[in-house]
Amino acid sequence: MAVQIFAEVLSAVRRAGNEPPGGPLTVARALAERALADTVTVAPADDPHTDTTTHISVVTVPAVLASVGDARAYLAGAGVMARLGAMLGRGHCAAGWQAMCTAGAPAAAVAAGPAFGLDVTGLATAMALAVPAAGGGQEAFGTHGKSLQVGFAADAGVRAARPARAGATADPRALDGRLERVGGTPGTDFPAVPAVPGGPAVKLFLCCYAMQRPIAALREVREVRDRVRGEVTAVTVSTPAGTVHPLIHDRPATVLGGKFSLPYAVAAVRRCAARTLVERVRADRLQGETSSLLDGRVSLRIDLADGSEVHTGLALPPGAPGRPLSDADLCAKAAACEPDVPALLDGLTWAGAAEVPQTHFPYFAHDPHSPNEGQEA
Repeated sequence: MAVQIFAEVLSAVRRAGNEPPGGPLTVARALAERALADTVTVAPADDPHTDTTTHISVVTVPAVLASVGDARAYLAGAGVMARLGAMLGRGHCAAGWQAMCTAGAPAAAVAAGPAFGLDVTGLATAMALAVPAAGGGQEAFGTHGKSLQVGFAADAGVRAARPARAGATADPRALDGRLERVGGTPGTDFPAVPAVPGGPAVKLFLCCYAMQRPIAALREVREVRDRVRGEVTAVTVSTPAGTVHPLIHDRPATVLGGKFSLPYAVAAVRRCAARTLVERVRADRLQGETSSLLDGRVSLRIDLADGSEVHTGLALPPGAPGRPLSDADLCAKAAACEPDVPALLDGLTWAGAAEVPQTHFPYFAHDPHSPNEGQEA
């Protein structure tokens, strides 16, 4: 299921159809109107939106599957997720929030909304009802709390859609207020341009996106094995601080912590000496404003025991919007998750994907928040 998220994601959004009905222009209503007017094309890609640090699909896809929705529902939620992330801005991440949750709960409400039959007003109401769950901090990175709080955001969106369908009321300005209180800039003017200009990125390595560039740079050095055959005594990584802000664990004590650790990203490339090498990595976080996780470049200096040095650097890792992965790379990534994943994904549709949690997880078989629960036969 995770690879289905990786494989189907928003790559462009453009305006379509007639102007939706008017009403008090709030962020929630404007987003709801835009969601119903968007059409999209989907390409094989992962979900990181490098300009906002949101992972567009990680909240919206579960909301669609839990509500037994379809591609249209996913794409509506994905567009809202990207735009909310842009309103929150990079400063939101720098302040310690997890944008996948703060933007995710309202976006999940939109992703679930079409299956509940919500119109523009209903979607705006559902987003407002999801606002109380729109939280989440980066202290959770490297713990089970990181995944759980994202799951809670997706669940909140689905739960908000149900009372919205039943006629519950909420002031859509709740979303405007929430955005302002967490440092965002609410806006209601969405031009007919892609929600994710240039398309999303693709994670080649199964860890935080901020680790992709350092790992890729070192892997390219590793290809020249005769230059790094000796013992590594030190590694210095220089990179703009804003591009590695989520990497909060310099000396991780757990596997989960390692997924958010710049020293571990470097050390893991040389697997046989990873534990020792972590202690020899120094991160030089260059200060200055950044607008994307791919700003600037990463530079590495590797000191060897014989006194020699190896230097390498990289601007765009494999999978960046300007450096797309090949089909072979994507297939290899799917197989790296589990050997049987490629076969499971072969021919998988949205309808088929929605049946997986219903079949394998008892909780979903009687989900009280599903659109069909509690309806007359």
